[in-house]
Amino acid sequence: MRRNSSIVLLSLGHACVDVHQGAAAALVPFFAAERAYTYAVASGVVLAASLLSSVVQPVFGALTDRWPMPWLLPAATLLSGAGIGVSGLSGSYALTLVCVAVSGLGVAAYHPESARVARIAARGSHRAMGWFSTGGNIGFALAPLMVGTVVGAGGLHRTPLLALPALAGAAMCLPVVHALRRERAGGSHTAPPTGNDDVPSFLKLSLAVVFRSIAFVGLSTFISLYARQRLGGSAAAGTAALSVFYLGGAVGSVLGGSLASRWDRVRVSRCSYVLTAVAVTGVVWVPGPAIHVFVALASVGLYVPFSLQVTLGQDYLPSRVGTASGITLGLTVSIGGLAAPALGALADATSLRTALAPLALMPLLSWLLFRALPEPAAPKASAPPPAAGDGGGAAVSPAAGERS
Repeated sequence: MRRNSSIVLLSLGHACVDVHQGAAAALVPFFAAERAYTYAVASGVVLAASLLSSVVQPVFGALTDRWPMPWLLPAATLLSGAGIGVSGLSGSYALTLVCVAVSGLGVAAYHPESARVARIAARGSHRAMGWFSTGGNIGFALAPLMVGTVVGAGGLHRTPLLALPALAGAAMCLPVVHALRRERAGGSHTAPPTGNDDVPSFLKLSLAVVFRSIAFVGLSTFISLYARQRLGGSAAAGTAALSVFYLGGAVGSVLGGSLASRWDRVRVSRCSYVLTAVAVTGVVWVPGPAIHVFVALASVGLYVPFSLQVTLGQDYLPSRVGTASGITLGLTVSIGGLAAPALGALADATSLRTALAPLALMPLLSWLLFRALPEPAAPKASAPPPAAGDGGGAAVSPAAGERS
């Protein structure tokens, strides 16, 4: 399987997983309307999707460092869809949280292994990793449209239809899994990567990812409700704002990969976070339909560093690529969900604007941390890869810093 084929399949599979991750936030307004949940109670749905995921995702990363588990790609995809699919069938709040948490577990299992395989397929290319990340962003962008079409038309009892993308995603993972098995059966392998782990830099990067995550999840959870409130209560305005937010992410990921091929990843990320702070301020305070412009800018700014942070983490921890992927790729979305109920409680006590205002500080904190980060050299393998290496199993490039 050629590199482009591998990246396309992995990107599409990533979209099919993250459409379910985005669906958790997209379902919040419907839970609030149909079940009369408060902001804090409704945001608990996002917390349920994030809490278990944020805890176990680094564990899956550590496991994939020891034992490559490509079978996790289709299995985790199906699990992420199943949880969201049954989330609306019970009127019980507790059962709803359990279902969404199961979906979050599938998301947690998917990302570290998929990032490991994608890094192999990308052969060290920031552009290719950007396209892999873009697949996830497209999934997020489609989530509010899918949820709005399915649930908006027929109510929460139609959520089983939301599981259909998981079937498609699992099918697209199978050729990659088959390629991995074929490579291992043929005895293809490379030596472990060389390079020392830079743990202090990785910890600073992880903290920057946490602040970025709080801004991202806070906006994705409440931007639909906030846009409805600011633009006359229109449900279409809320759906449009969330779709713009996620679509801007697709643009940002591709742009980040392109910019990093000209300038270093740390510099690009720093500039992006400054733009994001300004844009989030505009989302909160600029009146009228212009909110959509600032939503788009905030989304692009948050997503330019998205794939760059994943590869930076892998290069800071060249001996533990799966662990690095599980933390950076997982914390990018999961940890922010832990702050969502606090923002919801603040919104209940004051207003949505007051609750969203602190989010403008988060990218500034990420910017400060990036000022202390070096641009790492890509780790190199001690043996060159076979010429026919692909995104399957053992064939890796020197820049990939991976082993089968």
